[in-house]
Amino acid sequence: QVQLVESGGGLVQAGGSLRLSCAASGRTFSNYKMGWLRQAPGKEREFVARINWSSGMTLYADSVKGRFTISRDNAKNTVYLQMNDLKPEDTALYYCAARSRDRAYMKDTEYDYWGQGTQVTVSS
Repeated sequence: QVQLVESGGGLVQAGGSLRLSCAASGRTFSNYKMGWLRQAPGKEREFVARINWSSGMTLYADSVKGRFTISRDNAKNTVYLQMNDLKPEDTALYYCAARSRDRAYMKDTEYDYWGQGTQVTVSS
């Protein structure tokens, strides 16, 4: 049974930093791409960042490029999202998710497995 467990969310002032963690278990993820997505109240879920577990190749949404960094620790089976220079508009519920690297997906927000989410709140 696949489990993705996020942690590290919280309340931070604008300009501050947080690091989110996603502990993955239940299968081998070497053939998967791991993503961070977020959803703010009243808004649709949006893609934030993605990493290919085996190659380490990354992709970012324009809104976070240069401020957020996604990484993974193979030994710990954990994916991270380092968030710097946070802005009030980054406030959202952040989800860790996984999808196969060998499938075609219609949307950046389409994933096979999801965590329960961790709340990030940025005050102005």
